Parts: sequence; C-alpha cells; structure tokens
Amino acid sequence: MTELIKGQTLQSVRIASPFLLRSVEHPIDAIAQKSLLEIERIGKRIVFGFENESFAVLHLMIAGRLYWRARGASIPAKVGLAAFDFSNGTLLLTEAGTQKRASLHVISGRDKLAGFDRGGLEIFNSHFDQFRDRLLLENHTLKRALTDPGLFSGIGNAYSDEILHRAKLSPVLLTQKMSDDHIEQLFQATREVLLEWTQRLRHEVGTGFPEKVTAFHKDMAVHGKFGKPCPACSAKIQRIRYATNETNYCPVCQTAGKLLADRSLSRLLKNDWPKNLEELEEKRGRNIVASQT
Repeated sequence: MTELIKGQTLQSVRIASPFLLRSVEHPIDAIAQKSLLEIERIGKRIVFGFENESFAVLHLMIAGRLYWRARGASIPAKVGLAAFDFSNGTLLLTEAGTQKRASLHVISGRDKLAGFDRGGLEIFNSHFDQFRDRLLLENHTLKRALTDPGLFSGIGNAYSDEILHRAKLSPVLLTQKMSDDHIEQLFQATREVLLEWTQRLRHEVGTGFPEKVTAFHKDMAVHGKFGKPCPACSAKIQRIRYATNETNYCPVCQTAGKLLADRSLSRLLKNDWPKNLEELEEKRGRNIVASQT
C-alpha cells in the first residue's frame, strides 16, 4: 500500500456513510489536495500523514477493508463507506455487516496523534523486563492481557491464539500466577509469531495491495481451526465462544488435556460438560449411536 500511494496527491474524498467520520474539529476537506508523505500505525489504527501535519486516522475494526481501484471507482452499495481519490487511483473503504464500527478522524498537528495511543507496549521496541512488568500489571487471563490495547499494542484475537499455542500456555491462565519461565516462553513466542506473520503477509502481497485481509489463514496453527488436528500433536482444536469472538486452543499442547468451559454451553450442560478429551469423545460417540437408532 505504501508504494502505491506514498507521494501521491489526495485529490478528493467521497464519504458514503455519515457514521464514518468521527472528528468535528477538522472537515474531511482538510486533507484534500495534499500530498501523502507517510503511512504509520498506532496500535490497530492506520495513520495517513499529509502535508502541513494533517493526518487521517483510520480504524478498520473487524470487518473494514481497503481496496485499490482505478481512479474514480464507484463506492460499492451497502458495504461502501468512502473513496479516497488519489492522482494515480482510488482507495475504497468498505465494511461488511450491519454494524458500522469503522472510524475516520481528521486532525491537524502531530501532537494530536497521542490521543489515539492506548498506551500498549510495542513488542519489537521492548525488552523482556518491560514485557514482564506490563504483563503483571494487572491480574487477567493471558488471552485478555495479550489483546488489551492498554497493555500490548497491535495483538488481536487471531495472533493471540497463535502466540499462546506457540508458547504452550492456556488462554485462561492468570498472569499473576505465571512463573518467570512461562513469561519467557510467552515473550519469545509473541516476538516469533508476530515477526513470522508480518514477513509472511508482506511476502504474499509483494508490491501489490493487501486486499484479502482476514483474521483467518489456512496456515495458522489453531485460530479458526476448531475441530481440525493440531499441527503439533494431532489432537482436535477446541474453542471457547464469547460475544462475537472465539478463542481456539489445543487441549493437549496448552491445557494438559483439560477442556475449557464454553460459557454458554457449560451453563446449559452444567454437570454434563466434559472435563477432558476422553469424555468429549465418549459423549460424541453416544450421540452418534443415539441418532442412528
């Protein structure tokens, strides 16, 4: 994306959704007719830096996507939010689903960018002691700690699953019950996974535009792989579902064979909730037999 639009002039901006633009101090026209000087990241936000310290701060949320098209391309019906017309093409912003959560802020002055920084630790700009101190700052489950933008920057639901699988740690392990060895495992796994996937995705895109952005990837070890074999031990990947997200994990590699309770199902099944893989397979076997009689 940087190679395509850096140095180009943003000639106009077309807004299709009134819910997209969240800033009121500066109108969208404040970035029009200005050259794009840089593209940065603040946590999960994309920052487009224009001339005269004008910035557009975009948060795609879960379903937001960017597409590069010929200049003047139409904004797609229903899912289209905006079009940014550069001198060499148009950047389209879309968001699937009925909940329009993507946001765009236009600000003036680099000092204003600090207001979008949630304070999360940048993994590649930190050392082990900083990571350890941040992890132990509050007593949360590992899953919640890794995905909290106030603790760590830029780690989403998918990568947290991959990190915890690489570290062989349970997603519900409480941070303040971790040993230094466990924290070291997590620190190394976090750096490895983020670096590997950054390099992999950059290689896949090359000099083109990253249009197929998704939280699910066929080469991921556990995320989005419920019911599939773990690449390390072949046990079936399990999940915990909550709200619109889910946590995927390997019960052999990460929880010593224990099945973590899915909130809704465990409340429904109560004492019938299986405690381990053996009980789960037994229950599945009985259900299959019952359905055939």
